[in-house]
Amino acid sequence: MSNANSLDALIQALRRLPGVGVKSASRMAFHLLQHDRPAALALSHALQVAVEGVRHCERCHTFTQDVICSTCLDHRRDASKLCVVETPADQSAVERTGAYNGLYFVLMGKLSPLDGIGPKEIGIKGLFERACDGVVQEVILATNFTAEGETTAHVISEGLKAKGLRLTRLARGVPVGSELEYVDLGTIAHALVDRR
Repeated sequence: MSNANSLDALIQALRRLPGVGVKSASRMAFHLLQHDRPAALALSHALQVAVEGVRHCERCHTFTQDVICSTCLDHRRDASKLCVVETPADQSAVERTGAYNGLYFVLMGKLSPLDGIGPKEIGIKGLFERACDGVVQEVILATNFTAEGETTAHVISEGLKAKGLRLTRLARGVPVGSELEYVDLGTIAHALVDRR
């Protein structure tokens, strides 16, 4: 592979990242090659190690290097609560709040019939088995508030309604520190409906 082809291959590889266009990918590639080759090698090594060593937890499907992740193995967590999220990034966001001490189930996606993603592709059967293990008492639906996320939450809640579990959904509302005049009308409407 020639130098030009190697550079182009690097730029094309960087473009595969979400939100990275041709200009950003080019800037990153040129920066790494011109100013920080050790960082380029470290990035390459870290990606290789992660791709080879990171797998899905057998219980919750998040990313881990072990068969069962450290969250699922943590006996201090409340096993009666199961928070359902779309991605490991969503799980990480919930964890960073410090407000939740239960366990998780990571769907690794959301229902999107137009994209050919149905219940089987996101592991809803595994979720139902986990939720009905006799330990879980509350399933917290923390899917995103997009059309697909709402559909996913609805399908899950319909499937679990008859199981005797408490089903809850993350609240929606006005962000902390915001002024009402700058908040979109849909958010204000949901905040009024979900008021407490």
